[in-house]
Amino acid sequence: MTTPRDVSPSRRVRANGDGTVYQRKDGRWEAAGYVLALGNTRKRVRAYGTTRKEALAKLTEKIAVSNRGVPVPSAQGSVSAYLTYWLENVAVHHLRENTHTRYTACVHQHLIPGLGKKKLAKLTAKDVRTWLNQLRTTCQCCARSIDARRHQPRCCAAGTCCSKQLSPLTLAYIHSVLKSALEHAVREEEIPRNVARNVRTGTPRPRRSEPLTAHEARQFLTAAGSDRLAALYELALRTGLRKGELLGLQWEDLDLHNGTASIRRTLQRTQTGGLTALPTKTRASERRIALPSECIHSFKGHREVQEGEREAAAEDWRDNGLVFSTPAGGPIDPANLNRHFRALLDRAGIRRIRFHDLRHSTATLLLEQGVELVVIKELLGHAHIGVTATVYAHVRLRLQRDAIDALSTALAGRAGHETARDDSAEPPPLTDVVR
Repeated sequence: MTTPRDVSPSRRVRANGDGTVYQRKDGRWEAAGYVLALGNTRKRVRAYGTTRKEALAKLTEKIAVSNRGVPVPSAQGSVSAYLTYWLENVAVHHLRENTHTRYTACVHQHLIPGLGKKKLAKLTAKDVRTWLNQLRTTCQCCARSIDARRHQPRCCAAGTCCSKQLSPLTLAYIHSVLKSALEHAVREEEIPRNVARNVRTGTPRPRRSEPLTAHEARQFLTAAGSDRLAALYELALRTGLRKGELLGLQWEDLDLHNGTASIRRTLQRTQTGGLTALPTKTRASERRIALPSECIHSFKGHREVQEGEREAAAEDWRDNGLVFSTPAGGPIDPANLNRHFRALLDRAGIRRIRFHDLRHSTATLLLEQGVELVVIKELLGHAHIGVTATVYAHVRLRLQRDAIDALSTALAGRAGHETARDDSAEPPPLTDVVR
């Protein structure tokens, strides 16, 4: 009869749920046990070590994590394989074509080269943070061999690094793409948690806009008055419509009698379809706006010009119903509008700005006139008022300064006329409370 002391260590009886520990033929120790898996199921896992104690410690750690309700991941492939699957089978059905194109470029230029070889199930927040820190300080010209593909290398390939690093906005965008992909992996129960969400990259400063001043805006409208697309520029500056919304506007969207315009679509160039009319950027972007009387007047003149172009083009006219079209009736390419806009700025003697800065100019001028932020949000078609408040924070600070200066002037005037009243011990009446 054997006693417990005579039993081999590899044969000792373990409690139910502690798993099995034994020595393999190759000399290593293996511990196996059941842990919580995705879908509220149980899965048998194994842990290995050079000693019995090491293998048992690894298994005990996995069981302890399982007892806290964290399931074991089921993904066995690499990050590269999952990102490719996500782009081709998931993102392509939920994103716009241009957005999907940008996501694809981001994945192939940054995510796969940096994290692609790691196992999806073993990716940690530390891996993501280390990769982002490295990406932040890496010259992209060297890393992506941009200069080596030029006919005449002038920086990295020539031995002089140009230190072309990614901007904080680009880093935040790359991080957001990774978070979106891993979030879907969590929903498909491939991994238990999104480790990219545990990494904080900081809030990057928004790109500084260069809106027109009131004087420059008047100068711009005067110069655009004789232009063929005068109605477009006036509508852009007075209502803040996006470039795609302007180019996708159709005559059926306008109600000149009641002075309104319905924004239903945007015109964009895609890789597969060319110039294509797409739904608005967000649901909030699909809106109806009030038209200024100046725009209604310019629309009537623009329609007469377009009718003359229709007669001149005769059979070559392409009837798309667009308000702003080429002389042949076709859609205007956004890139061509940018070139036309820059030429107009040069003729007007105004500094170079982006076309999108006309939209910023609209919001800035409205804020300076004391228009409520919620009204500007509805006019611009922002999904959330926080977007409006964040983008135009610099304007709100200037308005606060004007308000404080006005209050200081008022208080200084009252102090000079009511000195005797201020010296009294009686509290001021309620009507004198400054709000």
